[in-house]
Amino acid sequence: MAEVIDIDDPSDSRVDDFRDLASADRRPDLPGRKGLVIAEGVVVVQRMLDSRFRPSALMGVARRYEQLAEDLAEVDVPFYRATAEVMAEVVGFHLNRGVLAVARRPAELTLDEVTEGARTVAVLEGVNDHENLGSMFRNAAGLGAEAILFGDRCADPLYRRAVRVSMGHVLRVPFASVPDWPNGLELLRRKGFQIIALTPNPAAPNLAAAMTGKRVALLLGAEGPGLTEEAMRATDVRARIPMSPGTDSLNVATAAAMAFYERVRTS
Repeated sequence: MAEVIDIDDPSDSRVDDFRDLASADRRPDLPGRKGLVIAEGVVVVQRMLDSRFRPSALMGVARRYEQLAEDLAEVDVPFYRATAEVMAEVVGFHLNRGVLAVARRPAELTLDEVTEGARTVAVLEGVNDHENLGSMFRNAAGLGAEAILFGDRCADPLYRRAVRVSMGHVLRVPFASVPDWPNGLELLRRKGFQIIALTPNPAAPNLAAAMTGKRVALLLGAEGPGLTEEAMRATDVRARIPMSPGTDSLNVATAAAMAFYERVRTS
């Protein structure tokens, strides 16, 4: 059972891993600092407990501990219990969700590990918005995409906001980097993936008709610039999601959700 430790002093060093979450230069989830993974809220904490990201400590108000007591029955880590006011002083803002968990970053998974047995993966280039990343992982979890791969210039998927927006699915949907971008896409092709670049080009074929492979890798780029021409040249086909006249693109996480759905619907 998690050991409950009451914290009355916001300066207590035992809760330093939860400190200054709103401070851009001191946040403990920065890879260059402590590199912690932070789960926020009961549901996200539960998903962390059910993932490869093993928490080293939790902090929360009494009511949240009661909600998580059953989940923590076999977890041998401290639960720092505090009032909402003390917790706000530690964290740097009032935390409506009332509970946090922190975990050390495990070793990164490899492309081979995350694609083993996968039929549908997303591959991202230049997606640097944490909310879009979080939504992407949530969509992948809900619509059957088994992994997310990162090319160049993507944001950190383990940043606190991305974890929160994903509802903890960043901790459960495996991800890895594609080496030697975009030449490394050839590694996916050798594994039998049909590599499809999503584009708003009206001359491109409909995505539903273009997805003919048993294994499919869907490339998505940042809103605005989209995929680079170099990345698109490394794919097998360019395809579009049909849209109403006057609309040239969708939010990248929305586009991914539609692509995942079409994959489920047509496979």
